[in-house]
Amino acid sequence: MRAIPSTSFASHERTSKGSRRGHTPPDKKKPNLKLIWPEVWALVRPRRGILLVGLVLIVISRVAGLVLPASTKYLVDDVIGKHQEEMLLPIFAAVLTATAIQASASFALTQLLSKSAQKLIAEMRRRVQVHIGRLSLNYFDANKTGVLVSRIMNDVEGVRNLVGTGLVEFLGGLLTAFLALFMLLKINAMLTGIALGVILCFSLMLQRAFGTLRPIFRERGKITGEVTGRLTESLAGVRVVKGYHAEYREEDVFSQGVQRLLDNVLKSLTGVSIMSLSATLLLGIVGAIVMYLGARQILAGTLTLGGFMTFTAFLAFLVAPVFQIVGIGTQLTEALAGLERTREVFQESREDMDPNRTVTLGPIEGTIEFQDVGFHYEEGKPVLHDVSFIARPGTVTALVGSSGSGKSTTIGLVAAFHNPASGRVLVDGIDLSTVRLDSYRTQLGVVLQDTFLFDGTIRENIAFSRPGATDEQILAACRIARVDEFAEGFAEGYDTIVGERGVKLSGGQRQRLSIARAILADPRILILDEATSSLDSESEAMIQQGLSHLMKGRTTFVIAHRLSTIRRADQILVMEGGRILERGTHEQLYAAEGRYYDLYTKQHGLEMNLFLAPGEGDKAE
Repeated sequence: MRAIPSTSFASHERTSKGSRRGHTPPDKKKPNLKLIWPEVWALVRPRRGILLVGLVLIVISRVAGLVLPASTKYLVDDVIGKHQEEMLLPIFAAVLTATAIQASASFALTQLLSKSAQKLIAEMRRRVQVHIGRLSLNYFDANKTGVLVSRIMNDVEGVRNLVGTGLVEFLGGLLTAFLALFMLLKINAMLTGIALGVILCFSLMLQRAFGTLRPIFRERGKITGEVTGRLTESLAGVRVVKGYHAEYREEDVFSQGVQRLLDNVLKSLTGVSIMSLSATLLLGIVGAIVMYLGARQILAGTLTLGGFMTFTAFLAFLVAPVFQIVGIGTQLTEALAGLERTREVFQESREDMDPNRTVTLGPIEGTIEFQDVGFHYEEGKPVLHDVSFIARPGTVTALVGSSGSGKSTTIGLVAAFHNPASGRVLVDGIDLSTVRLDSYRTQLGVVLQDTFLFDGTIRENIAFSRPGATDEQILAACRIARVDEFAEGFAEGYDTIVGERGVKLSGGQRQRLSIARAILADPRILILDEATSSLDSESEAMIQQGLSHLMKGRTTFVIAHRLSTIRRADQILVMEGGRILERGTHEQLYAAEGRYYDLYTKQHGLEMNLFLAPGEGDKAE
C-alpha cells in the first residue's frame, strides 16, 4: 500500500511560504487596478507609434470589411429588385477590392504588432531576470527556484495582448461597432435602440464577470510557480528520491499540485463558459427581436427587404465585439494578473540599490573586523550575539562548533550576504554596510561545501570567476587544485561537459573544480566552507599545499568540521549558540581543555576507532 504524505502540497506551501513571508495569499487579495494601469501605460507609451500604425491598419481593415454588408442593400433592392444589371459589375469590383485591402491590412497588422509583442516579452524577461538576480539572499530563501522561473518565463507572456494584436483588435472591434451603430441608426432607429439596450445590459454583466476572473488568473500564476518549483526540486534531487524509493510520494505531491491547477483552470473555464453562453443567448435574443419586428415592418411597407438584410449584416458587426470581448477580454485580464505579479517583483528592493551603500572600494588589504555583531533571520530569534573579532591579511581564521552555532551566518556577513542587526562589520576600517557590493565582492573568493557547477565544460566552470582569464592562468589554477590529474584523462580534456550541477563528476572532482575557480579569482578575502570535505586523504593533502599557496597574503576564513585540517590556523573561533565561546590557536585551545578540547579529542578518538578492529579501541584507551 502506498504511503500518503502527511502534509499535502497545498498546506505545505501555505505554511512554509505564507507564514515565512507574511504575504496575503493571492486568492484572497483583490488586484488593485489603479496601481496596474501606470504599469500598462509604461509598456504602451514607448510603443504608441507602432500601436497608432496598428490602429490605422485596423481601421482600414474594418472599414473595408463593411463594404460587403453595405453592398447587400444595393444588390437586393437595385440589381435584383429593380433589375439594374449595370450596377452588378461595380458592386462586384468594390467587394473584391475591399476584400484585398482588408486582407493586406490584416497581414501587415499581424506582422507589425505580433513581432513587437514578442520583442517586448523578451525584453521583459531580461528585465525581470536582471532584477531578481540583484535581489538579496533573503528573497531567494523565501521563494522556490521554480516560482522564480515561472515569474521570469510565464508571467510576462500576457503582455503580448497589451501591445500585440489583442488590444488593437479589441479597439478595432469597438471602432467597427461604432461605425455599424451609425449605419444601423440610419437604417432603422427603433430596431437599433432595442438591440443596443440588450447589449448594454450584457456589457454590465461582463464587467462584473471579469472582476471575478482576475483573482482566479492571479492565483493560477501562483499555483503554476509552486508546482513548477516542486517539480524542479524533485528532478534535481532525483538521486535522493530514488535512493529512498520515494517516487510514489513525489507522484502524490505533484498530483496534488496539478489537481489544484486543474481546479483553478476549471473555475476560470466555468466563468468564461457562462460568458460565452450569455453572449450566444444575447445573439439569439437580439436576432429573434430583429427578425420579428423587421418582418412586421417589411409587411407594413416601412422597411425594404434589402434594408432589412443590410441591417442584419451590420447588426452582426455590432454584436461581434461582444464575443470579441469574451475572448480578448479574458486574455487581457490574464495579462493584467501576470503584470501585477511582475510588478510585485519590481517592487522588491535590489541589494545594489541600497541608498546606504555609497562607498566604492579600490584594492583592499583585507582586514575584517566584527564589532559586537548581532544578527537574526526572524525578528525576536537572534542567531548571533555580540560577536567580535579581527581577521588580518595573511592570516587564517577558522570557525568551529556544532551545527547551528552560527558559523555559516558569520561567513554570510563576511560575504555581505546579509547586514548585521546590531554592531558593525568593517573591511579595512570601512563599515561594510556602506560599501557598494560590486566593488567588494569582486575581491572575494568562495568555496562552499555544496559545490555548484553549471552545465558547461570544465574550462567554462573554472573561468566563471574570471571570464577574461587566459588559458595559461586557467591551467595554472587547475594544477594547484589538482584538476589536471583527472581533466587531462578525459577524451575532451578541459572541454569535457560536466553535466547539470556537475553530475558527471565525482564529489571530489567537483570540489577541486570549485577550488580552482577560487584560485583563478585571485581574491583578497577567501572563504572556505568545508572546502576539502569531499576529498580523500591523499587528494586533500595535495590540495592543502595549493591552498597554502593561495592563502599567502590573503584574509582566509575556514569552516571545518574535520578539526585536524585547521591546526595551523592563526586563530580559531569556537562558536556555540551564536556566541564566541573560545578563541586562540590550536595549541592554546587544546591546552585550555575547554569546548575545543572536547570537540577535538572526541573527533580524534572517533577517527582512530575507525581504523581499529572491534574491541581494539577499548584496549587502546
